[in-house]
Amino acid sequence: MENLGVLVELFVEMVRLGVGPSEFTVSSVIVACSRLEALKLGEGIYGFCVKSGFVNVVVGTALLEMYWKCCDVEGSRRVFDDLTYKNVVTWTSMITGYAQNGRNDNAMYMIREMLALGHKADHITYNSLLTSFCNVKDMIHREQIHCRVIKEGLESDLYIAISLVTVYSQCGGSLKDFYKICSTVDIKNNISCNAMISGFSNLGSCKEALNLFSEMRQAGIDIDFFTIASVLKVIGATPAVEEGRQVHGLIVKSAYDSNIYIQNGLISMYSRIGKIDEAKWMFSSMVELDTISCNSLLSGYAQHGYGKEIVEAFEQMTKTKVKPDLTTFLIVLSACSHVGWLDKGLEYFDLMRNDGSLEPPKAEHYACIVDLYARAGYLNEAEEVINSMPTEAGPSVYRALLSACRVHGNNEIGVRVARKFVDRFPDEPAAYVQLSYILANNGYWDDSAEAHSLMCDKGIKKKTGCSWI
Repeated sequence: MENLGVLVELFVEMVRLGVGPSEFTVSSVIVACSRLEALKLGEGIYGFCVKSGFVNVVVGTALLEMYWKCCDVEGSRRVFDDLTYKNVVTWTSMITGYAQNGRNDNAMYMIREMLALGHKADHITYNSLLTSFCNVKDMIHREQIHCRVIKEGLESDLYIAISLVTVYSQCGGSLKDFYKICSTVDIKNNISCNAMISGFSNLGSCKEALNLFSEMRQAGIDIDFFTIASVLKVIGATPAVEEGRQVHGLIVKSAYDSNIYIQNGLISMYSRIGKIDEAKWMFSSMVELDTISCNSLLSGYAQHGYGKEIVEAFEQMTKTKVKPDLTTFLIVLSACSHVGWLDKGLEYFDLMRNDGSLEPPKAEHYACIVDLYARAGYLNEAEEVINSMPTEAGPSVYRALLSACRVHGNNEIGVRVARKFVDRFPDEPAAYVQLSYILANNGYWDDSAEAHSLMCDKGIKKKTGCSWI
């Protein structure tokens, strides 16, 4: 970064002395502005380029990339529109700018326009689009680009194949489709195997992920940080205790055991598979801790019902340099609620609210406070929390108070809150169920039946309970 700053300073001095920069010099400085995210300086250089007649396809492409890397996509589009000549690199850069800034619809419109004008997209263009698709709403885009890839004969390109593996595991793809995509990957190396292990993990196929990891080891394919991180996540989702210990041994043998991210992954893995003692040992053996380390251990405690241990661990955390985040406080507040430590919970909530380095509490934090008051029988205080919330109370907040109203038999607050719940969330089944129950419990049978009928008329159905037994 220091070298980039020196480059920009030399360019400014060069212009001040009247020395005419070359096209290569200008492009290099614009790239430096992109990496430094120095938008104002970049805009100044843009003005210099326009004044000096330097805005050709090379400089223009560098300029529009600078804008979108600084999150100014509109500025990038202005540069794009001002260019007289545009090549494949220019189009690809603009498409990538939209894709990388979460504007996939614009990116798809751009590639259609590019193809309609006779420009031929290459593997970089398609790869830029594919790597930006990350959720179910991008499924239609994924299928359209996949069809173009097949039509262009690019399906055998290793990097496109790997991008397809990744995107099919993230955008709501089925396991059957994922298997088909994996079968198109001709080269099995570290990168492709990592993508497939991560993909199986995303789709919940932990057995296949572990089998592939085993095949990878038998084939002599090198493992790296990403391999281990994916495998630890897989093992954490299964009761594979022995495999977890074997992978831990492999981590030590591969000298990754001093990496804090891998150490955090081990804490999380042991916590999830129920080996809390091993998780505690891993945590206590770490030379350096961070917030993720603490949250991983606290989450493990929470998952197995160790409420008191959560509070004790948090107290120790406050005496270190590690700063808790909103996730930390959510775990701790929930623990206080389940243990019944009202005063402690309120103390931690005030600590969170008064910490200027943290974002304001979210709805789920307020839900914990409502639950904290409600479990202790302070229903009026719980209702007051809901009424004074700076953000809209979510369904979980109302459910917490209504459950307590049923337990403590407070029908007055229950009816009031249940009606508000129905008004705020008319499509939430729990709102009608709770309202109907409380009205019936209070003797208002006709009103209870009316609430149930209203739910049925709207086509809202209560989710059916189920059991593993």
